[in-house]
Amino acid sequence: MHLENVVVDAVDPQRLGRFWQALLGTAPLTDAPGSYETRLAVPDGPVLDLCFEKVPEPPRPGPRLHLEVSGGERQGEVVARALDLGARHLDIGQRDVPWVVLADPEGNPFCVMEGRPEYAASGPLSSLPLDSGDVERDTRFWSELGGWVPVASEMASALRHPGGHGPLLELCPEPAPKDPAVKNRVHLDLRLDSGETLEEAVEHLRDLGGSEWDHGWGELPWRVCRDPSGNEVCLLPPAR
Repeated sequence: MHLENVVVDAVDPQRLGRFWQALLGTAPLTDAPGSYETRLAVPDGPVLDLCFEKVPEPPRPGPRLHLEVSGGERQGEVVARALDLGARHLDIGQRDVPWVVLADPEGNPFCVMEGRPEYAASGPLSSLPLDSGDVERDTRFWSELGGWVPVASEMASALRHPGGHGPLLELCPEPAPKDPAVKNRVHLDLRLDSGETLEEAVEHLRDLGGSEWDHGWGELPWRVCRDPSGNEVCLLPPAR
């Protein structure tokens, strides 16, 4: 299986999806009631769809997974563009740091990053930091399931597409355990490859410390699960 989607809950999917599409320079995919999708394709790296799905509630503070945007030498220019598109500066207690913390039009925090050697091959989306209760355990979980490989990073652990390009999935020590009653505002979807079955994939996920989530949403064509730290991840059937 492979990492296919970054899914963002949104009160207004069209507004939020178009913001991120304009900021990252991604290609529009679908624009349907309650849903907006745009595609990030990194040469020699992954093809990631950013999917914005309608929910009624606004975001809560302290997200466990968020988006980080490449800035580097163009950091000031990227920040100015984000502000022009509807972002705002955000104080989360970061103090004197080399990255710039902003909020997107719905208040979701994101960062415009300074230059780092590991971001040189990232493309417009530098990284996806994910809170982890056990970095070594969760690195193995995401690497084995998603096929990305460990790379050197300033963070505790980071994974990247085996092509050597694209954003990093960064595993970060969590400040507090995840509340199991609260769904992450942003989550990742893994797509099964041809010949794989959902039953086998869920069993493999369990062997790596994950679990299936009893979401109460009725029957779905995919499986809603959680990684060992409680972060939601959906397993999608093979593409037709």
